[in-house]
Amino acid sequence: MGLAVFTLALLFATTHSLVAQEFKAGDIEIVHPWSRATPEGAMVAAGYLTLKNHGNSPDRLVSATGEVAGMTQVHEMAVDANGIMTMKQLADGLEIPAGGEVALKPGSFHIMFMDLKQPVKQGQPFKGTLTFEKSGTVEVEYAVDAMGGGHDDHGG
Repeated sequence: MGLAVFTLALLFATTHSLVAQEFKAGDIEIVHPWSRATPEGAMVAAGYLTLKNHGNSPDRLVSATGEVAGMTQVHEMAVDANGIMTMKQLADGLEIPAGGEVALKPGSFHIMFMDLKQPVKQGQPFKGTLTFEKSGTVEVEYAVDAMGGGHDDHGG
């Protein structure tokens, strides 16, 4: 009986780490960084995650890197006055309000990995960094979903 309980506890602990990837930088909690697989020959990929600021003052995501990319930027997608989807780099970074959170998700804020060095493949996580104005730099790992996969199962 004790061995069965231990085995179940161990299984839960290892499975839980696959589902809930969390990283910390100062007052900033980074919840489940993820990306989607890319087709052969693709030159860009996107990264998504949720940033939670547990501090009493705002912080700002000012830059990012990804080992799969030659260049990485923080971007925003929006719909302009004519109903056209636009994407632009956030040159001043992305503010995370004190006591608040910001979701980087498809169709909104995201990390843009450009000049890919290799395809991003499902089930093959990759490393990167996030740099915050006040909280410094933290290394993260992006889980990789299937092409067209969503983030509903990531809790982000």
